[in-house]
Amino acid sequence: MLAPDLREQIVNLILAGESECLEFKASFDRESIETLTAFANTNGGTLLVGVQDSGAVTGVTIGKETVQNWVNQIKMATTPAIIPDVALVSVDEKNIVAFSTAPFPVKPVACKGKYFRRIQAANHLMSLNQVSDAYLKTFQLSWDSYQCGDAHLEDIDPKKLDTFIEKVNRVERFHLDENHLYTLGKLRLIKDAIPTNAAMLLFSTNPLPYNIHIGRFTDPATIRDDIQITDTLPDAFSRAMQAIAKHINISFRISGIEREEVWEYPQVAIREALANAIVHRDYQNPSDIQIRIFDDRLTIYSPGRLYGNLTIEALRQDSYHSELRNKLVAEAFYLTGLIEKYGSGLTRIRKAIAQAGNLDFAMEELANGVLVTFKKTGNEIPGGISGGISGGISGGINAVLDYIKAHPGAKGGEIADNVRLAQRTLERLLKELKAKDKIIFNGSKKTGGYYATESGRDRNSP
Repeated sequence: MLAPDLREQIVNLILAGESECLEFKASFDRESIETLTAFANTNGGTLLVGVQDSGAVTGVTIGKETVQNWVNQIKMATTPAIIPDVALVSVDEKNIVAFSTAPFPVKPVACKGKYFRRIQAANHLMSLNQVSDAYLKTFQLSWDSYQCGDAHLEDIDPKKLDTFIEKVNRVERFHLDENHLYTLGKLRLIKDAIPTNAAMLLFSTNPLPYNIHIGRFTDPATIRDDIQITDTLPDAFSRAMQAIAKHINISFRISGIEREEVWEYPQVAIREALANAIVHRDYQNPSDIQIRIFDDRLTIYSPGRLYGNLTIEALRQDSYHSELRNKLVAEAFYLTGLIEKYGSGLTRIRKAIAQAGNLDFAMEELANGVLVTFKKTGNEIPGGISGGISGGISGGINAVLDYIKAHPGAKGGEIADNVRLAQRTLERLLKELKAKDKIIFNGSKKTGGYYATESGRDRNSP
């Protein structure tokens, strides 16, 4: 006879209904073992046999060896073998068998060669990448900590490593010696004098083939501009930010002698979303990071589903603990200040979106990746049309003229990149400067450039 408090506990579980850690089965079968496997591969859980999906207690017939036979079936079908805790409880004079298992210490556990994990109230078959991630996580490892194929120390670009060391020491979250071997060893970026996957992603002379694909769209079927970036991760991050800036509106607020950039989408939010896409993507997935810029929205897609036990719901509520798929890459981005603190990026994004006041932010998990969307809800910049727009246009047109004066013969693309204006904004400002006789265009369309006129050189502002 079991203690009354255990019977009460089972009754309360039934009343609570099925969840990530609780499953009902009318009878013991193959799916019962799959459920226990999924519990072992996730956060543990309890299986109640003798209860319908609806929560109705139907009970099961128990013979002398029934429960022991079920336990043996579980042991025989699982690798490593699961040996659950078992309790027999009578509810409304009907027998319920409760099987409980904790998260297994060595993951993943297989059920007849298949691997399952628990998501909400259902069992899901794990992909090969998820199986690999679970194994690495068990031993506190990550894919980026393994030696990279046939890589050698000669494949590390010393200039990129020098730049990294200088940035780390400037940020002052850590101090690195200028000795390359010492630095690589200190950060666990080499093993037995062979670069890890992280080292090659960060410093390879010939960057690994992981791309960031950026497109500027008029509509889903019409592409106005397209760029593919293949570079080591810190440089790819910088180049991607420049490419995004080229295709969104950036105005300027002038306050005294200070000029403040005002991005169409908050710069801090874009930086965090892009950094997350690069740091947390699944590098065993050959797909590209995809950034799509439309007139009314900007989306960033990162290959690889959420890592570990993270869920979209937990991320939305900021009620999660950061789990790192690529620990060494994340550490490098943190040490150079490209990310602020593990697990706090979404908080900063939401804060920036709230301050902007004219944007929505959404995050969703797709079949093979994660998509974030920044969508406009209005056209005005909060804080006043006069302060944002007129100040921005004035600052922008002055910046264009200043650049042309300092760089005679500058071409449109060069000006857009350096003054950080969207192409259509630049074209409008160039047209205005020409109309006011501040600049002229000399030379052919292909090789010519812009020059300041006498009027443009004599004045500090248009």
